[in-house]
Amino acid sequence: MAKLVGNLIFGQSGGPTSVINASAAGVITEALKMDCIPKVYGAANGIRGILDEKFYDMGAEDPAELELLKTTPSSALGSVRYKLAAAEKDPTDYRRLLEVFRKYDIRYFFYNGGNDSMDTCNKISKFMQQSGYECIVMGVPKTIDNDLSSTDHCPGYGSAAKYVATATMEVFLDARVYDTPMVCVLEVMGRNAGWLTAATALAAYKGFGPDLIYLPEVAFDKDAFLIAAKKAFAENNGKLMVAVSEGIKDKTGRYISEYGSDLASEKDSFGHAQLGGTGSVVADMLKKELKCKARAIEFSLLQRCAAHCGSKTDVDETFTAGQKAVQYAVEGVTDHMVAYERTFVSGKYVTGYKLVNLSEVANTEKTIPAAWITPEGTGLTKDFIDYALPLIEGESRPPIVDGLPRFAKLKKVLATK
Repeated sequence: MAKLVGNLIFGQSGGPTSVINASAAGVITEALKMDCIPKVYGAANGIRGILDEKFYDMGAEDPAELELLKTTPSSALGSVRYKLAAAEKDPTDYRRLLEVFRKYDIRYFFYNGGNDSMDTCNKISKFMQQSGYECIVMGVPKTIDNDLSSTDHCPGYGSAAKYVATATMEVFLDARVYDTPMVCVLEVMGRNAGWLTAATALAAYKGFGPDLIYLPEVAFDKDAFLIAAKKAFAENNGKLMVAVSEGIKDKTGRYISEYGSDLASEKDSFGHAQLGGTGSVVADMLKKELKCKARAIEFSLLQRCAAHCGSKTDVDETFTAGQKAVQYAVEGVTDHMVAYERTFVSGKYVTGYKLVNLSEVANTEKTIPAAWITPEGTGLTKDFIDYALPLIEGESRPPIVDGLPRFAKLKKVLATK
């Protein structure tokens, strides 16, 4: 079968990660090798850059800088949170996209992101098909939340989990240096899925982690929490560490962060509540109950941009996933996302790659299996530890120049027609 000839555009969307640019590096460097793809473009700020006709000629970049993308955090091309309306309700954006695609002969569209980004990918693919415009659409996964369905794990999770576990171990030691009572609450990202907060269990597995872990998968019961906290506090001679997901809720569905503010009542463009402050709310509960100092530590953006503490497994898998997406696309595969499947060779973890239809993954979330959460709902079982440990293996960090990381510096030459 003849390969589709035309230009490729790649965009990044949603929250960045420490390895999202490794996906970009995989897609861009592989696409530049393909004879059927004359031009490779990088959209400025995702779908918004295409709508505004602002994108970059990636062929004009220095290959050495493209290589550095593998260990450069954040979204090098710029990200966006932009929700496309259903085409049948408002086709304005879709018609504009089609106009731009035709103008620049874009026949390959790659979008790198999480749940909402895969929904965007799926919508665009369906519209192009209905319009009779031949365009191959591929989703490239990304999310530290690890909540995309139909994939064993997600690009970005391994590195973020490694950072969370490492930082937890370091804080654990720091919080125990004095001979006075000390309570420490760690707030970790996670709206509806607790995968990242669960990574603190890796620190506990090594003996330097939280006494109690609370995930969005389990309703938070304040009374039961305070009983468990008092018990652990007494058993540890006045020391207590608690890890909480930012998105934990009580049995009525109310975010615990709302106990201290109305921040969670604010919504973003996708209708998601703006979270934050959960750790402070929980620390205040403990301060009042235990009558001692309670410190809240929010890992915040650090957990998704700490390229200095990256997982080599994560970086390598992410780069390869980008390459695989291009290889599948030039073979004629469309309307799919590249996903991971876990395999073992001689008992050793090995990454496998597969294709998942975008309709299966768009706007769906994968939560932690109930069997991996302890019966009391305050910790993780060995099954989770066995799942997560291979994903954080290996050390990855940017090259160091003058004692500081050397990140990619793209020229970002604007494409013209």
